Amino acid sequence: MIMTYQQNEDRSINIDPSYKKVYRLGGLTSLILIIYSLITILIVSFIGGPPVTIEECFYMLNENKLHGLLRLDILTVFIIPLYYLLFYSIYLALRKKNKGLMTVSIILVFAGVTLFLATPSVFSYLHLSNKYAVATTDIQRNQLLAAGNAILASDMWHGTGALIGGLLMQTGALLISFVMLKDNTFNRLTSYTGIVTHGLDLAHIVIGFVLPSVGVILMAVAGPIYLLWFPLIGARLFKLSRK
Repeated sequence: MIMTYQQNEDRSINIDPSYKKVYRLGGLTSLILIIYSLITILIVSFIGGPPVTIEECFYMLNENKLHGLLRLDILTVFIIPLYYLLFYSIYLALRKKNKGLMTVSIILVFAGVTLFLATPSVFSYLHLSNKYAVATTDIQRNQLLAAGNAILASDMWHGTGALIGGLLMQTGALLISFVMLKDNTFNRLTSYTGIVTHGLDLAHIVIGFVLPSVGVILMAVAGPIYLLWFPLIGARLFKLSRK
């Protein structure tokens, strides 16, 4: 009975053949994001999270550049652009149901991703740490530390651009998850998982302004749920690419 319902539901979905390759790429992107999420969890667990002070940042880069770059989230610089492809493929799958809301949502997501990509400072940290390592006077070191602190205040963990980018991206993703509830392209589990995941991620940013410790807890809860959301999205996109 369940299989018959699912088959009838799938037959009711009209797929534009010209978009099948985009759906396939979206599915592959989901797989990459799953791997990225797992690697990030391992990095934080066994190597450590981002540095708290600029002195710590320079020290870890001079001690072990690979570990330092990983802790500075260099993977994010190369992985986050994949969100453009992932959410565009989702947009194509859902746009016929509510084109107006989906258009607003995809604009919010793209604007958020673009703002976020403007904030990573990992290569700036690397450049300053190299100069700090060969500095010969206290004046030079103090100048480099001051420059590093300025970057630290505006990077992807502290900067206004990253915070606003996160707000826009998570708001758009949350709206898309609600659109999924009114459409049979994605199942309800995918929709509810998206609502919880992006809702918690959005709440962690908003609440983090006032209660940073609570924001960290919400982020820690939302993070692992992505390991469920990405496979659900990817599996459906692969299925759409074969219809």
